[in-house]
Order: sequence, then structure tokens, then C-alpha cells
Amino acid sequence: MTKKLLSINDLSILLPTGADRQYAVQDIDLELNAGETVCVVGESGSGKSLTARAVMGLLPAPHVRVGKGEIIFGGEDLTKVTYERLRELRGSEISMIFQEPMTALNPVMTIGDQIDEIFRYHVSMSPRERAEKALSLLVDVNLPDPEKIIDAYPHELSGGQRQRSMIAMALALGPKILIADEPTTALDVTTQAQILELINDMQKRLDTGVLFITHDFGVVADIADRVIVMQHGKIVETGTTEQVLQSPKHPYTKSLIAAIPRLKPRKARSRAVEVVLKTEGVYKSFGGGKSLFGFGKPNREVKAVQNVQIELRRGETLGVVGESGSGKSTLARCVIRLIDSDEGQIKLGDIDITKLSRKELRPYRKRIQMVFQDPFASLNPRIRVGDIISQGPILQGEDKEDASKRAYELLDIVGLDRRSFDRFPHEFSGGQRQRIGIARALSLKPDILVADEPVSALDVSIQAQILELLDDIRERMDLSMLFITHDLRVAAQVCDYVAVMQYGKIVEMGPTAKLFKDPKDAYTKSLLAAVPGKDWHFGKLKP
Repeated sequence: MTKKLLSINDLSILLPTGADRQYAVQDIDLELNAGETVCVVGESGSGKSLTARAVMGLLPAPHVRVGKGEIIFGGEDLTKVTYERLRELRGSEISMIFQEPMTALNPVMTIGDQIDEIFRYHVSMSPRERAEKALSLLVDVNLPDPEKIIDAYPHELSGGQRQRSMIAMALALGPKILIADEPTTALDVTTQAQILELINDMQKRLDTGVLFITHDFGVVADIADRVIVMQHGKIVETGTTEQVLQSPKHPYTKSLIAAIPRLKPRKARSRAVEVVLKTEGVYKSFGGGKSLFGFGKPNREVKAVQNVQIELRRGETLGVVGESGSGKSTLARCVIRLIDSDEGQIKLGDIDITKLSRKELRPYRKRIQMVFQDPFASLNPRIRVGDIISQGPILQGEDKEDASKRAYELLDIVGLDRRSFDRFPHEFSGGQRQRIGIARALSLKPDILVADEPVSALDVSIQAQILELLDDIRERMDLSMLFITHDLRVAAQVCDYVAVMQYGKIVEMGPTAKLFKDPKDAYTKSLLAAVPGKDWHFGKLKP
């Protein structure tokens, strides 16, 4: 008999008075067995994360609270136990991996101290035993140089390293239930594969039940035993992985699966003659030299970009792919002169912008604009959307009335209501904020759009809309795009050419279809091999 670990019965979670609906989650029934992986999928706002947080007793009460129902674990109803009992269960019996490690980790404690805290609260171990166990956990999650990372603070680590550190904390006491809330969303495919393998190994070893929340159907295809689809706080479909992914019944499930970008590249456009962007021998390093105040060891030098040469032509989309730390985003920031390269040339047409002073560069800024990965962080929360979009043209000398008129036109182009003009960024969803970021980038009528992971944190349906929007804008405005991504499915559908980066160098470059079909470099082959769900045929039975 399979042991039942968790039973959620008729659960409804109330929203505050005045919200757009009464319940965030309504009439949810869910079971999780030992050794089983249940994936919960759905768009933002579907209630996935709130359901998981209810299990942990982490709802933002009193404004959001359980209205009715029960959550049974080990014979106890977790909706009725005391705070002290919940604290005993968290970490030891039920652990959670949060989506955003930077907000979940304590910024003033080292990684080692945060792992040590778990052992101090829950088990009796000597300081030496705790330190040895913490170090072994960092080794288990494949962190490089764990002896240094154990003494590092969260801000000193990359996103992938922070996520692995948090996973190490979640696995520290071998919990019976692991709740993973979008744990691999912002990770590259190879790191993602390692994290999923790590969770799978723990599951086999400890017979752990895993409740996995995600919008990545490739991940679902690879790890799920059962799939639950949520929409507007309700479960609309449930079944085995094969039933849901290959023979979906509900229209919403069908729409989600239809939005999954395929790994088969689209046909490349014919190349234009005009070269709008060219880099030659671009080099950028960080660190090196003496430590702060001249004490201690010298700072380690990181060669982020090394001798990079790319060429972008009119109307073309060039993708730059690679793992976290490969230098993709640094290259993008060098190209747009948010940071200065140490060596090399970056030419906009015939103009080498690396030779220009900040004042001389200003007229050229409007020719190349950027769409950032996190629109909420890149939009000023105190400025209304209309002013955000029109600010650039006004600074370039355009009349305020003309700039506002252009802002309204751009809201139409990116598919937002004109009433958005007078609203603030926090009043929009993630996908809508990304549309605002795109409108702002387009306000200066650029020749080149640099898109740095513009869809990595979005649901598949919203992702599909943004990618379609970018493609439509590229066609309509004859734009060229430098598209930074770690998602090879997205690259296959968006990019005409792809450059693969590793350790700051481009190891392979060519037409997307040719490179995906016949990769030459071992690193490119490993990236393609790590794509989750690559062998699945979504929405239809496998041949």
C-alpha cells in the first residue's frame, strides 16, 4: 500500500474584502503519497503558490486566510494546529523551496549560518558536526568551491548558486514532504537538470513526497507522476502525466499546452546585407587587484566576456544562449554601454561607441534600447506608466505633447488599454509590466532591441504572447534584436542565428536550425541534451 502523506480536502482561501474575487483558492482536493511527485500547473494568480503556502502555514494572515477545509498531515489538521507546532514541522517534516531565493534568504547571514540555524532548532548536534553537515549539503547540491560559499552572503552568489543553497537548506533534515515553488524557473537548462536530479535522488533515498509548482511543462513531463491544472483558484483538470500532457480534456489545459514553445527551430529569414551591430574582440573582466583597504587576499578576477565577435544584421534576431555566469548579460550591457568593456570595438553601423564619451554617446542611445529580465525592478514604481514611456523621447528633446501621443500609440501596439497611461507599475501583472518595458524601449524608435531574458519568469501563455508581440514589432518596425536567453525552446522559436557562450567565450555560432540539428561543440550538445521534456510530443500521443 502506498502511504498517504498529505490530504487537502475542500480547501478554500479567502481574499481581503474588495478583492476581484472572494476566494484565492476554492474547493481544492489534493493528495500526495510517499515517493510521489505531483506537479501543480497554471498561470499566475491561479492559486498554486497560495495552496502550497497554506500547507506550510505561511499565508499572509489575517488578510488572506483559510476560509474552510482541512489540510491533513500525520493525522493532524494543519489549519488548526498552533504556531509552535507549525514551527516544529517546518524544515523537519515539511520543507519548502521558494521561487525567489534572494527574498527568501537572510541577507545579513552567511549561507553556512543559515544552514546551521536549521540544525540548531531541530536536532542535537555539536557545532563541528553541524559545520561538517552544512558543508556536505553544499557539496551534494553541486555548488562550486563549497568551502568559500559556506562563508559567503547571498548577494555574493549568482542566482543559480543561491537557489542551490536554498535547496540544500530544504533538504537538510530529509523532510517527508518537499514543496518546490517554481524552483528552477530562472535557471539554465543544465543547472535545472542537476537540481531536478538532486530532488529525484533525495526522493528515492527517503521516499519523500514532492509537491512541485511550475509553469514549465518540460519539467512536468520529466518528473511528474500526476498533474493538477489550476485556473482562477480552482482545479480544472487532474490525471497522470500522460493523460494531461498528451490527451488534455479541459480547454484551459489545451491552451496552456498549445502555448509551449517547440524545440524544433522555425525557418530562418533570409539575411539582409546591412550590418547594424558588430563587435570585435570585446573583453570585460571584474575584480582583480588589491582587496578593500589593501588588506587580505587580492580580489579574484572574473573574465566575464573574452574576445567576443558577433554580427547582427537589419531585421535579424541573434540569440545568445548559455548557462548562468557564461557572460550573456554582461555582453548585453557592454553592447548598450550600461557598463564599459575593457577592450574591443562595438560598432553601431560605422560608429565605434566604445570610443565615445558619455556626452558624445547620448545621441546614439536612442538607436539601441533594452528590455530587461525583471520589469518590476527596471520600472520606477513612483512614476506613472505614461511618463515612463515618454520620458526617453522628452530627454532626447522631443516635445512633451508629441511624446505623450507616441506613448498612447505604443500602449496600443503592445496590447494595453489606454487607461494604463495614468496607472503605476505595481497595478499590473508581470506580463503587463513586461509589455510596458517593451513600450518604453520602443519609444525612441530604436534600430536595435536588446532583450535580456524577457520571458524567463512568465507563464507559458503570457510568454507566448510576449514572444509573438516581439516578433510582430520586429516585422512592423524592421527592428534587429539581440535576444539573451537560457531557454533553448524560446531560442528555437525566436532566433534566426544563435551564439552559444561558455565562460565568457562564444564556442559555437550559426543558423538556429543548423546548430540545433547538428551541434559541433560538446557544450552545445550538453545544453540541448539537458532540455526538459525534449522527447515528449505535447498534446498528442507519442508515436
